[in-house]
Amino acid sequence: MTNNPKRRIAILGSTGSIGTQAIDVVLAHPDQFQIEVLTANQNADLLIEQARLVQPNVVVICDESRYDQVFAALDPLDIKVYAGLASIASVVQMDSIDMVLTAMVGYAGLLPTIKAIEAGKHIALANKETLVVAGELITQMAAAKGVNIYPVDSEHSAIFQCLVGEFHNPIEKIILTASGGPFRGKDRAFLAGVTKAQALKHPNWTMGAKITIDSATLMNKGLEVIEAKWLFALRPDQIDVVVHPQSIVHSLVQFEDGSLKAQMGLPDMKLPIQFALGYPNRLKSDFPRFNFANYPSLTFEQPDPKTFRNLQLAYDALEQGGNMPCIVNAANEIAVDAFLHDRVSFLGISDVIDDAMQRATFVAKPTYDDYVATDRETRRLATEKIGTFVVK
Repeated sequence: MTNNPKRRIAILGSTGSIGTQAIDVVLAHPDQFQIEVLTANQNADLLIEQARLVQPNVVVICDESRYDQVFAALDPLDIKVYAGLASIASVVQMDSIDMVLTAMVGYAGLLPTIKAIEAGKHIALANKETLVVAGELITQMAAAKGVNIYPVDSEHSAIFQCLVGEFHNPIEKIILTASGGPFRGKDRAFLAGVTKAQALKHPNWTMGAKITIDSATLMNKGLEVIEAKWLFALRPDQIDVVVHPQSIVHSLVQFEDGSLKAQMGLPDMKLPIQFALGYPNRLKSDFPRFNFANYPSLTFEQPDPKTFRNLQLAYDALEQGGNMPCIVNAANEIAVDAFLHDRVSFLGISDVIDDAMQRATFVAKPTYDDYVATDRETRRLATEKIGTFVVK
């Protein structure tokens, strides 16, 4: 970090769920943080509103067709305005940035994260796909550049918080908790008729459409398993998943002596966001506090990977290694988008991913260019597969 008393932050994906909550965290601690960069994909209206509020140095709108609108609104405020993904990858390297919060959705977050690491910026990682797609590359780069990656996902933040003061102690295993989503306990016959509206109603968390569908299919937990392998240097057999419907225990670490440490709290993404931005300090907050009286019982159960196949497909990809997690991620992004546009059924999402895993070119030791080629090929194959479905 620089000698500036405030940590200067770039928020990539500022108009999404994580980005908007990150701005709330920053505004609650004006003595700790200042926002240098905001980026958004398409939501020009909200980006303009945010920029007027926090007065960043730079904003980037990824959708180039909306550049004129953003420029006209913000140029008079002496805020620099750029457009396109290449611009995001460029601005993250600015000298005036200390930390980059990567909250973009999906594969699009990979290149900006790479460029930020190359420039020596510490990363607050909310874009799990970055480590899913290219975990080995990213972690090697971060180590070489002396860059810290602070997890923002609630589960990985929980593991990180449990490890503070324990970094010298080997992990026996970690246990990622899952809410089970809106269809916990349902069978495949029920899932065959699931609608988009049903899948978008998460019982505990308020999230964007893509991650909400991923939670319903348990792919979100599968992606978190892959992410955890790289964040904490674990083997696949050291990563367990348990369904915990109340979402109070956010994850656990088991050490070699058998002791378990858990991080608990109400479901609120602002806490892991604030922990990542402020680490190593815990900053005071007015977040709602947990009360045991409101939760007389906390329950845990095993996930059902036969019904929710995506979790098993993610484990299979992690075991195979190479570019297979990249294949899974790309196929999932295409399949979820198709589901949201009524072009594939809920169970069809898994069929698309499984098909891509069988057909896409496997690369055991991928380079960045291999990841780019894999992503492109898999999206084509997944789109072809979706074209064969007849959705009622």
